[in-house]
Amino acid sequence: MRAVIQRVTSASVVVDGGAPRPIGPGLVILLGVKDTDTLAIVPKLAEKCAHLRIFSDEAGKLNKSAVELGYSALVVSNFTLYADTKKGKRPSFIAAAKPPLSVQAYELFLEKMNEQGLKEVQHGEFGADMQLSLTNDGPVTVVIDTDEW
Repeated sequence: MRAVIQRVTSASVVVDGGAPRPIGPGLVILLGVKDTDTLAIVPKLAEKCAHLRIFSDEAGKLNKSAVELGYSALVVSNFTLYADTKKGKRPSFIAAAKPPLSVQAYELFLEKMNEQGLKEVQHGEFGADMQLSLTNDGPVTVVIDTDEW
């Protein structure tokens, strides 16, 4: 699995033209599932995301996590994290997991994120039309790829 994590001051997602699902300070997590992934890695990935020390402490050092600060998370499924452009400019999504595995992994990730102690976890819907907006809290973006564990 791959998670792209962006530190934000605020963010929201609109799913299929519905009402916005906003968060205040916290994390936006784009989650991609690869065809070779298993559900066994999901709990560890959720724990790593929620407890990343990417927020400033009193001394200005990146020493605090979203959980420690009582922040929120917004999670969106994103199969484009596994786009392959080796053969040219048109991406192939062969490595992206098919919906049965992707949906299971995404839903389990949301469940495990809710267990981490964040203020709240908002989310998109797998396969829906989603409009994401965010206000960045400085240039902090982290990519976690479970293939590199």
